[in-house]
Amino acid sequence: MTLITPPMSPARARDIAASFDLRALPPDFYANPYPVYALLRETAPVRRMPDGSYFLTRYADLVAVYRDAQTFSSDKKVEFTPKYGAGAPLLEHHTTSLVFNDPPLHTRVRKLIMGALTRRAITDMEPGLVTLVDSLLDSIEARGGGDLIEDFASAIPVEIIGNLLGVPHADRGPLRDWSLTILGALEPKLTPEQEALGNHSVSEFTAYLQALVAERRRRPGDPEHDVLTRLIQGEEAGEKLSETELLQNCVFILNAGHETTTNLIGNALVALQEWPGAREHLLSKVKLPAQNPQRLEPDLTVEIDEFLRFESSNQLGNRRALKACQVGGVDLPEGALLTLCIGAANRDPAQFDHPEQLDLTRENNRHLAFGFGIHQCAGLSLARLEGRIAVGRFLQRFPDYHLTAAPTRGGRARFRGFLNAPFAAGSS
Repeated sequence: MTLITPPMSPARARDIAASFDLRALPPDFYANPYPVYALLRETAPVRRMPDGSYFLTRYADLVAVYRDAQTFSSDKKVEFTPKYGAGAPLLEHHTTSLVFNDPPLHTRVRKLIMGALTRRAITDMEPGLVTLVDSLLDSIEARGGGDLIEDFASAIPVEIIGNLLGVPHADRGPLRDWSLTILGALEPKLTPEQEALGNHSVSEFTAYLQALVAERRRRPGDPEHDVLTRLIQGEEAGEKLSETELLQNCVFILNAGHETTTNLIGNALVALQEWPGAREHLLSKVKLPAQNPQRLEPDLTVEIDEFLRFESSNQLGNRRALKACQVGGVDLPEGALLTLCIGAANRDPAQFDHPEQLDLTRENNRHLAFGFGIHQCAGLSLARLEGRIAVGRFLQRFPDYHLTAAPTRGGRARFRGFLNAPFAAGSS
């Protein structure tokens, strides 16, 4: 068993939990937050933070908040205006995008996006996704290895989202960096450099999109598959978006589909290095029989959902109480800011048997990695497809892959993944 996630002593977990503050987290928390989450879940599941906000760690409490969109708002104008400053590009983006809004804007945008992410549309993406993954694997095979993130996991969602928005291949180079810096600005504590990079990326991306939108208005694509055309045209009178709503939700689509899927694929392939039993299970399932090497892709939905539960790509969500209320037996005032700890809820023993184990046979896995309720991820079926094809075909090609150096964590509380994970394709 390869040790990648360092253990944390009970005493150290108690120290961090005792003064828990999302804006002052130590490095060993980022390496392994789960012992701290477990302690908070047991001792202070609705924890009052130094800034007056509340940190929720129990599965049942998160579900209760997700269910009650009338009481708990996703609108971030109150929270983000002092964080980014009036007029900042980051403020305009993060307060206009689908995920940080309530109905009716949320309803209009989600309806338009979902219209281009139907089951048939996603099924139609599979052949192109297989071709993309195989081409990446061919390049890795030619070199004998590479980096799980840079050379594989991150390259897949950028191409898929680029196709959805109809971004020309020659223009896709900056997409990943834009996404990383814009999402990085959602961290609880920002450095001036992170804030400046985030603002610059929003400005650059929206300027690029203005030209792309103008071109698409002149030459519309197929609205059944081209999300950008669908957002431009709308479905009927009253559904069309303003120019700002259109541009910022295109930025959101890239961000929502990029880093979380990159993390899903990268986290899964790294976790299999730590969990040899899970690796053997998956290898036996994806092994291609000699008599039929071109068989249909194995259904890895159960396994992908367990990877999502065990190492949730997105660890934190947020809500604001619109009125005085109660969560988990704790009275909350009107205006209370809540952080929903998805990473903790997905390892809650009240919901999951042996939650600290990666069990790729886990059934009835009602994890919260995609959220819940009206804000459940619109692209969850696409993310599952990308995960199944990427992880499955990687293991078919490189069953003996192994890391050649310790992987580098992203160092963020909200999005959990790796920046780098060097590996060799063959046995050591």
